[in-house]
Parts: sequence; structure tokens; C-alpha cells
Amino acid sequence: MTKTIVLLAVVVLSAGAAAAKDKEMQGTIVSENSVPCGSEAKGKKQTVSMMCQEYVIRTDATDYHVRQEKEEHKALLPVNAPVELTLSKDKMKFKVNGKGYEMLVVSESAAPMGAAPAPAAAKP
Repeated sequence: MTKTIVLLAVVVLSAGAAAAKDKEMQGTIVSENSVPCGSEAKGKKQTVSMMCQEYVIRTDATDYHVRQEKEEHKALLPVNAPVELTLSKDKMKFKVNGKGYEMLVVSESAAPMGAAPAPAAAKP
């Protein structure tokens, strides 16, 4: 009997967590780094390493490390800018200063305990 109740609670909680992934959240771009993300062939025996922009976006409880999916989308985003974001599997869609972006989530971690929470955006 208690096993059934525990199983039911787990199913309900996991469904709630899955639904929360699609909700719009508020966050802040905390930092930007250039990281190696592959190499490109130049000539027959020469390769050049490619650099990608990786951003850390902090929500109330989580830090998301995201990278631009395609090389041609190399817009630099302002650090400490508020963002409105949604998560869908391994992709994050967000808006910064009214412009929309879609990036790949490469990792996520718990936000540091002393970190300030993401500012709430004012609704007009």
C-alpha cells in the first residue's frame, strides 16, 4: 500500500517537473566566455580550432551554460542583462532586449548559495 502511494507521488512530481520545463522563467546573463568547440580543415593537413561563445544564464535555482547552435549566429549578448527564457529538451529559447535567441544547453548546475536571485521582470 505505501509502495503504491510512493510510486504515485513520484509520478505526479516528475510530471510537474516536466511541465515546469516549458514554462517561461526569468533569468540573468551572468558571464560570457570563449570556449573551443571544434576544428575546421584549412588545406590538406592543417586544422584551425574554432571558438564559440558560451553564456551562463542564472535563474533562481539553476545556472545554465548555453552555446550558440550555429556559427553564423555570433551575436554578442550583454552581461547582466535580464532574460525571459523557456527550456525544451536540450534547447533554450530566450529574449534579450526584445530580440529572440535559441541556444543549446551544454550543462546546468545549482546556482551558488550566496548568489543573488534572478531579477523579476516588471510586467506593464
